[in-house]
Amino acid sequence: MLQNLFYRPICTCRMAAILILLSFQTRAQQPIPADTTQARIDRIQNGLLPSVVLKGQPLPIMKLTDRMQYYHVPGISVTYFDHGQLVWSRSYGVADQQTGRPVTPETLFQAGSISKPIAALGALSLVEKGKLKLDENVNDQLTSWKLPDNEFTISQKVTLRRILSHSSGVSVHGFGGYERTQPVPSVTQILDGTKPANSPPVRVEAVPGSQWNYSGGGTTIMQLMLMEAMGKSFPTLMQELVFGPLGMRHSTYKEPLPLALYRNAAHGYGPRGEPVPGGFRTYPEMAAAGLWTTPTDLALAAIDVQNAYAGASHKLFSQALTKQMLTRQKDTWGLGFNLEKPGATPRFYHFGVSDGFVAVLQAYRDQGPGIVIMTNGRQGEKLINELLRAVAHEYGWPDFQPASRAFITPDPASLQNLAGTYDQADADGQDKFTVTTRNGHLFITGSYSVGTTYHFTISEPIELLAESSQQYFTLQTGETSFRFEKSGQGRVERCIVVSGVNQREAKKVGH
Repeated sequence: MLQNLFYRPICTCRMAAILILLSFQTRAQQPIPADTTQARIDRIQNGLLPSVVLKGQPLPIMKLTDRMQYYHVPGISVTYFDHGQLVWSRSYGVADQQTGRPVTPETLFQAGSISKPIAALGALSLVEKGKLKLDENVNDQLTSWKLPDNEFTISQKVTLRRILSHSSGVSVHGFGGYERTQPVPSVTQILDGTKPANSPPVRVEAVPGSQWNYSGGGTTIMQLMLMEAMGKSFPTLMQELVFGPLGMRHSTYKEPLPLALYRNAAHGYGPRGEPVPGGFRTYPEMAAAGLWTTPTDLALAAIDVQNAYAGASHKLFSQALTKQMLTRQKDTWGLGFNLEKPGATPRFYHFGVSDGFVAVLQAYRDQGPGIVIMTNGRQGEKLINELLRAVAHEYGWPDFQPASRAFITPDPASLQNLAGTYDQADADGQDKFTVTTRNGHLFITGSYSVGTTYHFTISEPIELLAESSQQYFTLQTGETSFRFEKSGQGRVERCIVVSGVNQREAKKVGH
C-alpha cells in the first residue's frame, strides 16, 4: 500500500533535456521541476539497484515492493528533499502485520542511532546558550553522577566535543533495549551498569581524543548532562530545544512510548519477518537510541542544518557552531553526524538500527538534496541501500552508484575445494560464514566484518561470482571481495575478506 503525504511544486517551468548532462553541483543549485516528480518516483520504485552490476549485462529489474518481500521488511517510509524544501514523501506496506494497519507518512518509526545527531542538536543549542561547554571535563558539568577517572584520564579528559565525535575513549558501543514488560533502569543505573540495566558500565577505556570509537555510552553521559544543566526531563528538553523550533510535530524521545502513541507506531520485525515481542523495545538510553519520529520530521532537521550552515537559519544555533558540527573532529566524524570521506562532495549522514527497525538520513551539506528512509524490518539496511542507489541514479548524485565488475565462469570441479565454514575468530563469535556449492554455483551465508564496528549478515544464500579462480564477489555486498588462499598442499585454508583498504582473514574450520 502506498500513501502520499504531499506534493509541493517548487518549479513550474520545464527544463530542457540537456539538464541531464549537467554536473551534480550544477543540478544541486537548481530546484527539481515539479512536472517530473511522479515520473521520477515511478522510476525509482521500479528500478532499485544492487551494489554491483555486471559488465555487459542488462540492469536487473528490481521493484521496491518485491524487494520488501524478499528482505521481509513489512513497511517503509521515505521523504526526499532538495534546495531547502520537502519535495516528495511516499510510504509502502504495513506498520503492523497482525492488523494490516498501513504505513502512512505520519507513522512513527524507531530511529535507532539517528537519535544521536538529533540529540546533538539539543546539546549544541545549550552550548550556544552558554549552559554547556564543548571542551571542559564532563565531570565539571555533572552533579548526580561522575565518570570514574582512571589511568586513561590522567592527562586528557572526556569532553562534550569528544563525546559528540566518538573520540572520548568511553565504552559501550550500543544498547539492546528492554521488552515492554521489563523494568526500565534510570540513566545513572545505565551508566553504572547496575540492575535492572542490561548493559555493562560506561567507563573510559582509551585516552580521550586518541582514537575514534563509536560509543552510545558517551551519548548517554551527554543525555544526563543536558538534564542536569536545565533541570528537566530529556524528552521535555528536546521538545523545547529542537522539535518545537523546527516544527517536528511527529517526534518524541519519550520512553517507554506513551500508550496514546501506540496506534500510530510501527511494529518491528526480525530478519525473517518474525515480530519483535510486544511490537518494539524500550530504549531508556534516549539520546543514543530512543527517538520515535518520521522521515518528514528528520528531513526538517536536516534542512535546518543545511540552512544554518549557509547562514540562512538561526532557529537552533549559529552558523559558526553549525560549521563546527559539520567539520571533521576525528576521522570522518563531526559533532553528531558522520561526514563524507576526504575529497568527496560534502555530505552529512547517519544510520540507525534498533531491534526490528533500520533507518538512514543522508543530506548534501550545501543546501543540496537529501533523503530519509525508515523501515520496520531488521534487513532494512539492505533494502535501504538498494533504494539509495536508485535515488542516486535518478537524480545524478555523485555517491551510491553501483560498482561495475566483470566476472568469469570458473571450473565447476574447483568449487568443491572452496566449500566449507570460515571463522574470523572475533571476540563475540559472530563472524563466521559458510560457502556451499549447488548445481555448479557457489553460495555464501553467515556473518563477516572487515573493520571493528559493523557486522554484515547474509541470512539467505547469495551467489558468489568469480573474478578469478581465487577471488569472488556478490551482487549484494558492493566492493567486498572474498579471496580464497591455498596451503602448500593445494587445499584452501583461509578466505581473506577485502573491502577497500580493509581486510580480515577467516580461517577454514570445517567442510
